[in-house]
Amino acid sequence: MPDKSILIVEDEAAIREMVRFALQRAEFRTAEAGDVRDARLRIAEARPDLILLDWMLPGVSGVEFARELKGSAVTRDIPIIMVTARAEEEDKVRGLNLGCDDYMTKPFSLPELLARVKAVLRRSQAGGEDEKLAVAGLEMDAAGQRVSASGKAVHLGPTEYKLLHFFMSHPERVYTREQVLDRVWGQGVYVEERTVDVHIRRLRKALEPFGLDGLIQTVRGTGYRFSERP
Repeated sequence: MPDKSILIVEDEAAIREMVRFALQRAEFRTAEAGDVRDARLRIAEARPDLILLDWMLPGVSGVEFARELKGSAVTRDIPIIMVTARAEEEDKVRGLNLGCDDYMTKPFSLPELLARVKAVLRRSQAGGEDEKLAVAGLEMDAAGQRVSASGKAVHLGPTEYKLLHFFMSHPERVYTREQVLDRVWGQGVYVEERTVDVHIRRLRKALEPFGLDGLIQTVRGTGYRFSERP
């Protein structure tokens, strides 16, 4: 994925340097920030394709900054990978619920970091070149990466967009969480199955104002199905 830019928001200089070196070796462009104030300036100077965001930052925390980014129409579509020493499941779920697209626990290996960065970037660019999908008033223009319902824009994060694209491309079929992970996140990338449930909830929440959240159905004991039929 040449010429993609990654913003590293991390207050520990040694970690920033290590991550920057690994990303640049993989031919990514990088920018760095030691706190949220610097990160805001970097984003204003040049919008990154992805943000690696440390949870614990001086002043404004990474969690608060993620909430700020996902709450702004200007930055909500920038993918975020939260990087933190907090390994508890409830912390992971909290990060994902904020809108983060993935979550890495320190210490981590650089090959795993690169794999996750590439997987999130692939998800953020999902969709065929000229494909248009339409179901029950819900429309997806994959070329323009736009989703609308009854003519009104539906705002989705990159992972929710990829999920919806997958479901709209495969209606009326039941998929297990493992199958959804393989299709949406990609094989060989370790993501917990509960992550699927978190992103499904976020996708439903985005569709709810249009009365379309029921299109994504839970099949008890199995997984999920996308269907117009009850």
